[in-house]
Amino acid sequence: MKKTLLFLATFMVAFVCQSVAQISIKGKVTDKDASPVIGATVFVKGNPKLGSVTDVDGLYAIHDIPKNSILVFKAVDFKDKEVKITEGMTVLNVTLELDGDIQCISVTATGYGRTNGWKRKKREMHFSRALQGRTKGVQVYENNTSANRKKNQKTKESNDNDYSKIVDNPFKDSKKEPLSTFSIDVDNASYSQVRSSIEQGEMPTADAVRIEELINYFDYDYEEPMGEHPFTINTEVASCPWNPENKLVHIGLQGKNLDYKNLKPSNLVFLIDVSGSMSEELSLVKKSLSILLNELSEKDKIAIVVYAGSEGLALPATPANQKDKIMEALDNLSSGGSTNGGAGIELAYKIAEENLIKDGNNRIVLCTDGDFNVGVTSTDKLVKIVEKKRQKGIYLTICGYGMGNYKDGSMEEISKNANGNYFYIDNLQEAQKVFAKEMRANMFTIAKDVKIQVEFNPKWVQAYRLIGYENRVMANEDFNDDKKDAGELGAGHTVTALYEIVPVGVKSEFASKTDDLKYQQNQLSNQSQTNELMTVKFRYKPLKKEESVLMTQVIENNSKNWENSSDNFRFSASVASFGMLLRESPYKGKSNYEQVLSLARGSKGKDDNGYRSNFVQLVELVKTLEKQKQSTKE
Repeated sequence: MKKTLLFLATFMVAFVCQSVAQISIKGKVTDKDASPVIGATVFVKGNPKLGSVTDVDGLYAIHDIPKNSILVFKAVDFKDKEVKITEGMTVLNVTLELDGDIQCISVTATGYGRTNGWKRKKREMHFSRALQGRTKGVQVYENNTSANRKKNQKTKESNDNDYSKIVDNPFKDSKKEPLSTFSIDVDNASYSQVRSSIEQGEMPTADAVRIEELINYFDYDYEEPMGEHPFTINTEVASCPWNPENKLVHIGLQGKNLDYKNLKPSNLVFLIDVSGSMSEELSLVKKSLSILLNELSEKDKIAIVVYAGSEGLALPATPANQKDKIMEALDNLSSGGSTNGGAGIELAYKIAEENLIKDGNNRIVLCTDGDFNVGVTSTDKLVKIVEKKRQKGIYLTICGYGMGNYKDGSMEEISKNANGNYFYIDNLQEAQKVFAKEMRANMFTIAKDVKIQVEFNPKWVQAYRLIGYENRVMANEDFNDDKKDAGELGAGHTVTALYEIVPVGVKSEFASKTDDLKYQQNQLSNQSQTNELMTVKFRYKPLKKEESVLMTQVIENNSKNWENSSDNFRFSASVASFGMLLRESPYKGKSNYEQVLSLARGSKGKDDNGYRSNFVQLVELVKTLEKQKQSTKE
C-alpha cells in the first residue's frame, strides 16, 4: 500500500511539473517576399499580456510560455496567424499573408459609418461622394480612375510642402544686447524630413532645416540628475571648428529617467487623419500605433478618433491590454475625403477630458500630414484651440506623415503652443525609434515651460550667435514671466544648444560696426572683471506648480581646442555644421562636408542604436548629390 501511494505521489509531482513547465520562443516574422514585418504583435492566445512586438528586423522573443500554448501573430495589413507550440520548439519563424478582405471605417459628411467586405486594392482606392439613397453615414468606395491617378501624381510632383520661413540668428553685440533668451525645443521632426528628402535624391529646402532639431535628434552622454531638480546642466567651451578664432559654447540638459516600475497610467487618444491626402500613409500610421500599443499596460487606456470631412469616434476608451479590439479598430480604418482638422482636435480633447486620469498622463497623439482644408483651417485659430485645451493638463504629440503636400509649418506651430512635441515618421525604422524607443519617455513630462537665458560678459565676449532655435527666441522680459509658455522636458530627454562667440580682440566681419552709444553706461562693473565668460540661467515649472524655479550656472572663460573636446561637443558641432551647409547659411564659415564627416566619425561614442553611424552615411550621400550637381553644371 505504501509503495502504491509513493508511486502515485511521484507520478502526480511529475505530472504537475510537466504541466507548468515553461519555455522560450524566438523567431522572425516576414512577408511572402521574405521582407521583415515590423511592429507585428506576437502573444499567447488567451493571455495577451504575455507577448512581444517585432523589431526593425522582424525579430521577436517571448519567455515563460506554458507548454502546448498557441501563439497569435497579428500585423496591420496582414491576416492573423495562429501556431501551436510543439515539444522541443525554441525557434519559430512565421510568414504572414496580406489581408485582401477587410472591414473599412469611414467618415462622411452625414456621420460615421462602416462598410463590410471591401476588397483592398493597395493605394488604388479613394473615397467617392456618398451616393443618394444609401444608408446614412456609410461611405461608398470605387476604383480610382486614371484621371484621379494623374491628379495625384501632379500633386506629388508639384511638391506643395509648406515650411515656415527661417532667418538665421545673427551675431549680436554683447555690450548692446548682453542677454539671449529662448525656449527649449525637444522636437526632432526636421531631421527625419531632411533625411527623407536626401534619401530620395533631393536636397532639402533651406526652411525645412531647423538646426536645433537636427542636433536634438541624437542623444548625448550627459551627467544624470541626482539632486532636487529634474535635470542637470552640462556645459563645455572649445574652439569653433568652422571659425577657429571663435569659440563654441555647448549647453546640454539631461532629464531624469523614468522609474518604469511605478509608471503612472496613461489616457491616450489616437487622433488619426483619414482624409484623401493620407491614403498612401495610413498603413504606416497603423503600424506605428501598433508599435506603441505594445509599450503600454493594462493600466493604460486607448481611444481612437478619426477625421476627414467630419469627425468620428472609432474606438471608445479601451484598456490597452485588449489588443485584439484595438488592433481591429485600427485595421478597419481607411482614407478619403477632405480634412476637418479643427473638428477632429475638438472631439479628441473632449474624449480625453471625459477619461481624464488625475495625476496620470493624458495625451493626444495626432497623426496627419497637416493639410487642414475644411472647417477651421487657419493655423492661428488651431493654435488658439490647443492653447485653451492645454490648461486642462492634456498634452499633444504630433506625428507627421507623407510628402508632396506636407504642412510642416502648421504642425510645428501647433505643437509649440500645445505643451507637445513633434515628430516626422518617414519609414518603419523611424516609427520604431519614436514609438518603441522614445515615446514611452516622451509621454511623461518632468518639467514645464523650460526657458534659458544667457548673459554674456563683454570683457571677454565681443559678439555671440545662438545657432538654431530661431522660432523659439523669446523677449528677455519673458524669462521672468511665468505666464509665458515655453517648451516641456520629457523623462530622459536631452536638450542641446550651441552658441558661437567672437572673443574680444578678434577681428570679425560680424563684430559691431556702430559707434559706442553716447548716453549709455559703458563702464564695466566690478563683476565683469572676473574670468566669467557668461552666466546661464534656467527657469522651469514643476509639474503640479505654476510658479517657476530658477537655476543658475556660471561658465568660466576657459576653453580647449575642439580636437580635445568631448564626443558630445564634437558630434553636436558636426550636426550644426551640416545644418548650416544645407541652409547655405551666411555663418557657415569654413564648414565643408569633409570636416563634418571627420568630426562625426571621430565622435560616434557608444552609438548603441546606430543613429550616429546613419548620420555619417547621410552626409556621404549629400556629398554624392553635390558631386552630381556639379557635374551637371559642367
